[in-house]
Amino acid sequence: MNDKNRKTTTIKQTFSYGKSKTVTVEVVQKKKNKDKNLLNNEVEKKVEKKSEVSQKPRKKLTINKRFYTSFKKKIFEDKEKNRQGEQVKSNNDEKKKIIKEVKIPEIISVQELGKRMAEKSSDIIKALMKNGVMATINQNIDADTAEIIAEEFGHKVKRVDDNELDINLKKEIDKEEDLVERAPIVTIMGHVDHGKTTLLDAFRSSNVVSKEHGGITQHIGAYRIKTKSNKFITFFDTPGHEAFTAMRARGAKVTDIVVLVVAADDGVKETTIEAINHAKAAGVPIIVCINKIDLNESNPQNVKNQLMEYEIISEEMGGKNLFVEVSAKSKSNLDKLEEAILLQAEIQNLKSNPSKKASGIIVESKVLQGKGSTATVLIQEGSLKVGDLFVAGPAYGKVRAMNDDLGKKVNLAGPAIPVEIIGITGVPVAGDEFKVVENEAKAKEIASYRLSKSKIKVTEPLTKENLEKQLSDKSNEKIKELGLILKSDVQGSLEAIINGIDKFKNDEIKIKIVHKGVGEINQSDVALAAASETSILTVGFNVKPNTLARELAKRDKIDIKFFTVIYELLDYIKDSMSGLLVPDKKEVLNGKAKIKEIFKMSKIGKIAGCEVIEGKIDKKSKIRLLRDNKVIYDGKLNSLKKFKEEASEVKEGSDCGMVLDNFQDIKQNDILESYLIEEQKRSL
Repeated sequence: MNDKNRKTTTIKQTFSYGKSKTVTVEVVQKKKNKDKNLLNNEVEKKVEKKSEVSQKPRKKLTINKRFYTSFKKKIFEDKEKNRQGEQVKSNNDEKKKIIKEVKIPEIISVQELGKRMAEKSSDIIKALMKNGVMATINQNIDADTAEIIAEEFGHKVKRVDDNELDINLKKEIDKEEDLVERAPIVTIMGHVDHGKTTLLDAFRSSNVVSKEHGGITQHIGAYRIKTKSNKFITFFDTPGHEAFTAMRARGAKVTDIVVLVVAADDGVKETTIEAINHAKAAGVPIIVCINKIDLNESNPQNVKNQLMEYEIISEEMGGKNLFVEVSAKSKSNLDKLEEAILLQAEIQNLKSNPSKKASGIIVESKVLQGKGSTATVLIQEGSLKVGDLFVAGPAYGKVRAMNDDLGKKVNLAGPAIPVEIIGITGVPVAGDEFKVVENEAKAKEIASYRLSKSKIKVTEPLTKENLEKQLSDKSNEKIKELGLILKSDVQGSLEAIINGIDKFKNDEIKIKIVHKGVGEINQSDVALAAASETSILTVGFNVKPNTLARELAKRDKIDIKFFTVIYELLDYIKDSMSGLLVPDKKEVLNGKAKIKEIFKMSKIGKIAGCEVIEGKIDKKSKIRLLRDNKVIYDGKLNSLKKFKEEASEVKEGSDCGMVLDNFQDIKQNDILESYLIEEQKRSL
């Protein structure tokens, strides 16, 4: 037990029962406690030393001149390094910037230009502002301005046509061995009510005219018939009404042969001449069909003589045109017309390649409940199958189902076959080109490009010149505006109605088409009419409103007009525009009176004693006082008396007393004229 950490102690332990015991215990002290005490002692010593140092006076801190210059030099060197680093970065950025070849069309938006150059739109707007052009991100700028901006950013510019994306949709050159004979596409043209649809009805042995309102074709119909010689002819029926000029022109473009129908009892009319001009412009051969020969008033020779003025001469008279006299009602000589069509088709040697991808033209498009957007397509080349992806103007889609002109389902449609297709996204315009494409991505790209192109309006950016022009236009606020919401069953009729409305031009009234579309009148159309501040006409052509739209129109008191004949619709719009015209004002002189005496009364004032020298003086009419042929007063009568009694009128040769309203400066020999202002309604 010699270890310093070990100690022994004696403890006396007393127990509970009274006895005690002495015990020797060995206590061992740990080293840690000692180390702690040593550390504490050292810390205390250091603190004491520090306190001693702090009590001593503090020395001054001085910086040597050498230290100052070296420090300043170091700062300068650091700045130089940073500057060099920034220059290196900027050089790297310049190296990274890619100079692009930017394709610029006729009109381009600021946003689209930024995307093509891979530049920020805000930077482009700043560049435009420097060049004096104020434009927003969504505003369109012309190609010249876009070219200047692109060159400023260091890019190369390539000016392109609007149809750049359609280059890949060009027609393929067909090999001679792939070409197969196809059916002729025949367009029936002529004046209204000359029997075009009745003739087609006779060929198809179906009553088409009964479906058309007023016996007038409102739409283009494409039909296919089989002749007795087992050959097919595709007929294309166009309207005869003057408003459907565009539809007739479209019919002439897609056709191989034009059958010009002229009534034997009526002769050549304005629409007949127009049809001849369309056919000549398209370079299409004309077969003249003289209809209604069964009538007593018919005179086929007179029709031939009239057509000679327009260089339509029959073969009998040394011309090139085939003439066939028929009666569509009695179905006589129809076989001769078929023979003439097939003969003309044989001369033209009509062939096409059915093995390639289909292309054609949209004949008509409409929105059907339960089916959505549908379109009648006339296949011109190739074959169309169910499942094909296609693009048609600003619309695209996939052929989900096809029906022929009789309503039967078909899976394949070859050249010169009209079919109705289902599965279109959007409503194409009648006359748009139809083309089958490889994949949906390409169809979407082309369709979206065409849609954006159709939406682009040539809006000038804000410059000093056009700002002054806009302000001058706004200053003319006297022009009244008539709004129009127009819905039609098919696109072609809608187009024809708009062309008809464009003819109603007037300096005092401006017609604004707020909304136009194909399909039934829905609640959004009614809501738009209710929200508009100007007077709005809501018109439906061959369409009706749905239940919700009808209830909403009743609640908001919106009057919706429905028409089935285009004449009536255009007349209604014309009458509505005429109602907004300021009526003409015309002055009608009733009579004259001469002041002979002047009487004064305290309560009334001066009373003019007059003699009626011409016509009559009417109390309700306006009165005008003339002195030396100068108008002194123009107003109304307060009182008109004859023999001290109030009179409604005083005739020529009678004396009367008159009191003028708020006017006392009357003299003898003054002339009083009684007159009326009549308003006459004006019409367009």
